Amino acid sequence: MTLVITSTAFADSGAIPSAYTCEGRDISPPLAWSGVPAGSKSLVLIVDDPDAPDPAKPQRIWVHWVLFNLPPEVQGLKEAVTPSALPMGTENGLNDWGRTGYGGPCPPIGRHRYFHKLYALDVRLKGLASPRKAQVEAAMQGHVLAEATLLGTYIKGG
Repeated sequence: MTLVITSTAFADSGAIPSAYTCEGRDISPPLAWSGVPAGSKSLVLIVDDPDAPDPAKPQRIWVHWVLFNLPPEVQGLKEAVTPSALPMGTENGLNDWGRTGYGGPCPPIGRHRYFHKLYALDVRLKGLASPRKAQVEAAMQGHVLAEATLLGTYIKGG
């Protein structure tokens, strides 16, 4: 079985509806997954944009959402999930606005790509206090059993 992540809000490589962006309600899209491997102890979800600030001249990866220690039996997240409504045991990392929770697409120029990356780990991550993406990725090293990606795109006014 292969780990897969999907959304009922947009197709893989499709446009993200404005409700999930700074031009809309800025809420998280509904996400669902399947194929979590046996032996998984936790899941990690990272949403980022490698096209910041301009897809023609990207300079950095902008992080929109970091969640870790999601229980492996959870099969997704509902639309507009707040940090306080996450599945029991889930922990929040910091996004690039310096806060926890989801921050939707808000590209200054051009159509950007937003990667919703799900990782199944053979451990629960420990010793992380409000980590950034790099700290979570470092802690994951050597523990990834499977990964899946859902790609969405967005352009302001588009």
